[in-house]
Amino acid sequence: MLLDTLFTGTKETLSFMKYGYRIVDSERVYDGFLKLNRYRLKHELYEGGESRELVRERVEQLRASMVLLYDPHRDQMILVEQFRIGALGAVKPPWVLEVIGGYVGEAESSAEVARREAMEEANCQVGRLEHITQFMVNPGLSVDRIDLYCGEVDASAAGGVHGLKHEGEDIRVVVMDADQALAELYGGRANSTSIIIALQWFQLNREQLRQRWFAEG
Repeated sequence: MLLDTLFTGTKETLSFMKYGYRIVDSERVYDGFLKLNRYRLKHELYEGGESRELVRERVEQLRASMVLLYDPHRDQMILVEQFRIGALGAVKPPWVLEVIGGYVGEAESSAEVARREAMEEANCQVGRLEHITQFMVNPGLSVDRIDLYCGEVDASAAGGVHGLKHEGEDIRVVVMDADQALAELYGGRANSTSIIIALQWFQLNREQLRQRWFAEG
């Protein structure tokens, strides 16, 4: 019934929809840290037939791994704060509260990157690592995908400023009680995709996670 309100076809139309597309042409239009391609393409329509030729630009080759660090014994989270160019002009100040993470190289697994970045950005050794989900950041313009994890850590000595100096990183470790971090979801500083998804997952799975980790010893 909802489908009928979204387009003029009927639900029967969908049974013939094969979700086909064809790329007419593509070209690299920017080749810096970000790789930007411009596509000319056509795709199948819900009502039948094919779309006109469309021009779409897409950021290529991005895959990241992010990890929410959690100490179940202290019921504390380890987050990080750093300057982000994307926040400049959008929020004040443009320093963003985040979960830890980094880009995945060709020969790396997302789990390996989660553990490595925890050491680089927070000087934390991750124990158990639980995969939360994989999601697309903005499929309207990028192939950027993120694998999101929750990692077990000891928060007793966490703190300080970390990051790789040769990459210009200046990352402050922020240790929060879990309830305080969850409060940032609602009008607080949790205002980017990964931290929102991670905290919402934690809010739903907190007790089961603690019970499972404690039972495993």
